[in-house]
Amino acid sequence: MDGAGGLAALRGLLARPLASYYLLLSSAGLLLLIGLTMVFSATSVKDYAEDGNASASVTKQAIFAVIGIGAFWVCQRLPASTYRSLGRPLLFTSIGLLLVLNLLVAYARLTKQKSAGFGPVEARLNWLFVGGIQVQPSELAKFALVLWGAHLIARKGAALGWWRELATPLFPVMGLLFVLVGYNDTGTMLCLLALVVGLLWAAGVRMRVFGALTVVGLLGVGLLVAVASLGAGSGERGEDNYRFARLAMFFNPPDPETCKLDGCLQFYQGRLAIEHGGWFGVGLGKGSLKWDWLPEAHNDFIFAIIAEELGVIGCVVVLSLFAVLAYTGFRIARRVDDPFRRLAATAVTTWLVSQAVINIGGVVGLLPITGLPLPFISDGGSALVVTLAGIGMLASFARAEPDAARALHARPPARWVRLLWAPLPPLPGRRRRPATPPAGRGSVPRSRERRHDDQAAPRGVRQDRNRGGTASERRR
Repeated sequence: MDGAGGLAALRGLLARPLASYYLLLSSAGLLLLIGLTMVFSATSVKDYAEDGNASASVTKQAIFAVIGIGAFWVCQRLPASTYRSLGRPLLFTSIGLLLVLNLLVAYARLTKQKSAGFGPVEARLNWLFVGGIQVQPSELAKFALVLWGAHLIARKGAALGWWRELATPLFPVMGLLFVLVGYNDTGTMLCLLALVVGLLWAAGVRMRVFGALTVVGLLGVGLLVAVASLGAGSGERGEDNYRFARLAMFFNPPDPETCKLDGCLQFYQGRLAIEHGGWFGVGLGKGSLKWDWLPEAHNDFIFAIIAEELGVIGCVVVLSLFAVLAYTGFRIARRVDDPFRRLAATAVTTWLVSQAVINIGGVVGLLPITGLPLPFISDGGSALVVTLAGIGMLASFARAEPDAARALHARPPARWVRLLWAPLPPLPGRRRRPATPPAGRGSVPRSRERRHDDQAAPRGVRQDRNRGGTASERRR
């Protein structure tokens, strides 16, 4: 088959009604499988050295993957009306959890402790431990902002052209979330900002709004960088500002030989892992930088382990899968009819793609290091569950595309498949044709239409109402 024939075959596959659904499942499933494999490769040595169990971390991640698949299954069965109603409760819950987290972390800083607790709840930097279960409230805040923001913007509609409609209540809630999340985690705050930009872009907001958001965002990032000297995030009062050091390292990279053991160890070891991998890598599981040389090798810098063990080929595969995921998410947003589905699909896709770009850009040196995990692949239970829930919502929207819904209703699957996997989506509603205006009528009724100046009678003068002609002519 020549190139033209292959392109035609690809177009034929993409033109199928359920192409978006299967592209989403395949790309997300492969990324999840790669993630579990790389978590095992990156953590097995350290786990065996500490506890004698090389599979401790991957077992925990696999449990969260099973929970995430359950969240995916639930979310792909829900209609759009349920997502609309869930937005506000999830938003209030995430704000409440973030408030508890920040208050406990602030109390721990005042008392010079690493963590602080209240009853069964314990806070440690970005995580809440509730009865032994680790929860990251900022991950829930992403999903909550998607649902609440999409519902709010879809309800306002064309009124978003007014600044007053944007300012209430979207901007105040955004500012509150940015402060609560960004004080401890600047990377997640940038991800939330990208999510909101995706929402407003899908809503067709004017460009000057994006300009204002850019200015406010830059000022906010500068303020968050400054407060790291006061103890924000991982900073300590009186110590060097680690956020400013990361920015300075990005804009003015130091000589690795002079700082590889002080100040830029992670930066240096990440580059060394990429260089060591080459084109085809050293082999899965055979990397050497994960032997406690590369900090956070299982989380923030897991892409460096992929580059070392799988080489450029493995990196290209991962990037291609994220590209397919981005294409599929925006394709779903373009094809659905419901404004809420379009906005939510754009926001979820922007969230996942921007998080992947920020993480990979920081590892390879194209962006400053932010400590943001790589979706599907990095070790982390809360992030994986929420990410798979977002994919489940996208899958629900993919099945609700007009062509997909008609195809599923034309040849419905077996009843047990619909009960165990997903119900049939609603058929797209028929659009009413606009009524054709009567001939000779404009937008203004003829009885109220004003005459031209040469035909208008002067005010105060009554027009002649005498009828001319015979009675038979008048009847005719």
